[in-house]
This record gives sequence, C-alpha cells and structure tokens, in this order.
Amino acid sequence: MFLKGLQIIPADTKFDIIGKRKIAFALSCVLMAMSIFFIATKGLNFGIDFTGGTVIEIKTEKAEDLSMLRVALNNLDLGSVSLQTFGAETELLIRLPEQEGDVKVQDAAIDKVTAMLTERITDGYELRRTEFVGPQVGEELKKAGLLAIIFSLGGILVYIWLRFEWQFGVAAIAALAHDAIATIGLFAFLQMEFNLSTVAALLMIAGYSINDTVVVFDRVREMLRKYKKTALGEVFNIAINSTLSRTVMTSVTTLLALIALWLFGGEVIQGFVDALIFGILIGTYSSIFVASPVLMFFDLRHGAKKVDVEDDVAGDTKKA
Repeated sequence: MFLKGLQIIPADTKFDIIGKRKIAFALSCVLMAMSIFFIATKGLNFGIDFTGGTVIEIKTEKAEDLSMLRVALNNLDLGSVSLQTFGAETELLIRLPEQEGDVKVQDAAIDKVTAMLTERITDGYELRRTEFVGPQVGEELKKAGLLAIIFSLGGILVYIWLRFEWQFGVAAIAALAHDAIATIGLFAFLQMEFNLSTVAALLMIAGYSINDTVVVFDRVREMLRKYKKTALGEVFNIAINSTLSRTVMTSVTTLLALIALWLFGGEVIQGFVDALIFGILIGTYSSIFVASPVLMFFDLRHGAKKVDVEDDVAGDTKKA
C-alpha cells in the first residue's frame, strides 16, 4: 500500500501520446530553432578550459566588498577579469583572460593581481591555487570534447542498431541530438560558462536519455509482436503508457538528488548540475514524445505483414 501511494503516474494510463505527436514535434522544432539561433548569434561562453587563461582561488578572513575588488581588478588593464564567490562568502575565484606574450607575461599578470589583493584585503588572505591553461591546450580540449560527443553518439547508434533495428537507432539518435542541442542552446541563451564539466554533463545526459529510450523501445518491440493486427499508433501508445510510470519515477528521483547538489554543492559544480537538471527534464520529454513518435515514420510492420500472410496461408491449408 505504501509503495502504491508513491506512484506519481498510475500504472494503467491510456494517454494518446502518438495522437499528440504533431504538437510535440512542433514544440521540438521551435526549441531546436531557438537553440540553434542562440548558439549562432550569442555563441557559447567558453570557460578557461577552452579559451585559455588563469584561475586564482583565495580565501579571505571575512566577507569582502566584491564590487570594490572588481573595480580594482578591472583597473589593472588585464582584460575582462571576473570575480565570484566560490561556495562561501570568504572563498573567491578570480579568472584572468590569457595575456599576450609568454609565460613570464602570465606570471607578471598574476603578480599584479596578488599585489592588488594584498593592498586591498587588509585582514590578509590565503592563496589556495593558481592554474594556467594555454590557448593550444584549450583548442585541443575543444576538439577532444567534440570528438567525445560524436563518438558517444556513434557508439549509441551502433548499439541500438545491433540491439534492435536500424530504424530504432535513427530514432534514438534523433532524440539524443534533440537533447544535446537544447542543452547547449540553454547555455548559449543564459551565457553560462561552458567548460569540461559541461561536456561531461552532456555525455551523462546522453547515457540517461538512451537508458529511458531503450526501455520504451524494448516494450515497443514486444507489443509489435503481441499485437500484430492492431493499428500501429495504438501499439505505440500501449508501449509508451506501460513504461510511463517507470520513466517519470526514475526522472523524479534523479532530480531530487540533483536539486540537493544544486542547493548545497557550491559554485564548483554549478554549471554541471544546471546542465544535468535541464538535460534530465528534456531527456524524459524526448524519450516519450520524440524517440517513439519518430518510429512512426518507418515501416516497422513490413516484416510483421509477411508473417501475418504466411500464418493466414498456413491456416487455410490446415482447414482444407
């Protein structure tokens, strides 16, 4: 009784999801168009991982006036310097763009920042870390991140192709591309920092989404064998509805953990968690309203029709 009370979606739902696929496709097309528009016009706010630069983390004795420190940093003529809290109010993160010149020029920029901090922060501070990423490394990380996404999608396509049929693989990749583009579009629209942790989040979203999609596809294949003479749309509705409770419950429990990380995880993993939360939501949507409806464009009943004809012939011969 207790477990039954925890059900968010009843197990015997009969939603006409396939009947609403045109509305879902229209919403997805609008979302994809907006995402691509923002990516093309606003671009991504690449972090130091990709652009190159220096990160300085310090801990102060008390909360400092951040606006005063920002003005002082920008007066150093080091380019667009960012300053933000790093979890607690006494933990600060300073990001310097890459300076034109060799390593000595980068070191000089760091010295200018630390000298300013020593002058402005009267109670003293603790220098926790200083990291420098060169432009060449940043370009290599961009290529590596892009290749990681492409190879993961390719591997998923091959797996679904072997596990089911090529039509299922195409539908799964369409849903995954939908999720990835929407998530990247969100980062472009909000200008959130796009770094290596965001790439990791995209790969995790792909894995989560394909897990849900495989469960639905497995039930679709089972129902296609069970209901050979039922309308294809109705068969898909039965399959999706039979897994709907499981899909929603899995997403909700995952989101509860991510919300806890969002509230208490701090600035370090903020972008990572933001991407995952949005990715889980959009991935759940695509598993239900994108992946399976895309299969409606393929003739999945081609083999089943042949089987039905052979069964009818066999039945007529037996009667004779």
